Amino acid sequence: MKLILVLFSIGVASAQYQWGVGAAKVKVTPSEPIWLSGYANRTRPSQGVIQDIYVKAAAFRENGQTSVLLTSDLQGLDVAMIDDVVTRANKQFGVPRERLVLNYSHNHSAPVTGQVLHLYYNLTPDQRAVVDRYTRWLQDRMVQAIGDAIANIAPAELSFEQGLAGIAVNRRRARPGGRSLFGPVDPDVPVLAIRAPGGKLRAILFGYSCHTTALSGYQINGDYAGYAQHALEAKYPGVTALFMQGCGGDANPLPRLMNSDSAEAIELAAMYGTILARAVEAVLRAPMQSVVGPLRTAYAVIEVPFRKPPAREALEARVRQASGGKKRQVEYLLQKLIRDGKLPESHPYPIHVWRFGASLNFIALTGESVVDYCLRFKQEYGNDNTWVAGYNNELLSYIPSLRVLREGGYEGVDDMDEYGLPAPYAEELEEMIARKVGELMAATKGV
Repeated sequence: MKLILVLFSIGVASAQYQWGVGAAKVKVTPSEPIWLSGYANRTRPSQGVIQDIYVKAAAFRENGQTSVLLTSDLQGLDVAMIDDVVTRANKQFGVPRERLVLNYSHNHSAPVTGQVLHLYYNLTPDQRAVVDRYTRWLQDRMVQAIGDAIANIAPAELSFEQGLAGIAVNRRRARPGGRSLFGPVDPDVPVLAIRAPGGKLRAILFGYSCHTTALSGYQINGDYAGYAQHALEAKYPGVTALFMQGCGGDANPLPRLMNSDSAEAIELAAMYGTILARAVEAVLRAPMQSVVGPLRTAYAVIEVPFRKPPAREALEARVRQASGGKKRQVEYLLQKLIRDGKLPESHPYPIHVWRFGASLNFIALTGESVVDYCLRFKQEYGNDNTWVAGYNNELLSYIPSLRVLREGGYEGVDDMDEYGLPAPYAEELEEMIARKVGELMAATKGV
């Protein structure tokens, strides 16, 4: 009996060293003034830098296979950007699509990239050229970060645990007339620690479910998520801290000062970043659960349906009534209808599931997922060891739950024009996503 126990303990210890992990970060602060993303009311390009922004990568090698999480201090990605990075990562480094997750913090103080929210901005040809130039350069930096992380792969131990932070407020409840709404948030702070054999910390992956909208002026910065990463890297020299946005579609850091990057607004953003960093530090100081393999990954794309698109007559009437950015958005739909003869009835929706043995379930959803998805999937698959990240792949739109669709309002119904989409989603959206997540969870369960 004693011999069996000794051999078992050796086996567990060995499992902790099966991982090879590398991390890297690449600065992507633009070198020239550029239009900033996220707010349609900006009237000029950026004016200076408060804080550098980055793309970062963590590469996991196990059983001869490499998987990469790429994070960024960006507003979002479009399909062309994703296709370029995915293709190059596969060709240059052998990383297949199901093993590459592209997450962005949804930072509203980052440059406009590609065609992300392109209907928001009425850019001049020269301003558009700056965005295109930056986007091409950015894609090279993203591929560089992936390659650097893979080159840095070394033996590692992984551990996971979750903390708590109280930054997020459900913004639907905070809107005018919204005080009667339920207003859920997800206060969890998932933390994946990457340590060298022997315990030296090498990298930290952490997340939170809240819009990065503490700042909204004209200076480039990483918002509260950037401040949190900076604080952790200052606390642990030589460590790379990577932030993954969760299901923050209907949450804001509150209070905040809008249309400002004043000293007071910067102080608030830095404070929220400090709070989040302290939550991560509290997790790192406490016992954490070891994460062992194998790492099984699955990826699928489903078609999510819209409600009945508007007829041409309805769009023409809306164009006559609209002005400014709203008119530009409706005209886009009208022109698409005239060109194609119809508006789309559905849209592709990618989903990732990664299973780290029985230790950690990682679910990566596309677009601006509202908090219900985090809360639901953790309840279904394990509150203690399930991490749900929204804001992956294409910045498609808000991804409302059935609750939000039925409540209506911005994240459920009113926002679709700005994304160039024809109508709100059908009410079966949440169940379609949940059903496919369930299938991918089953496919990655193993024996």
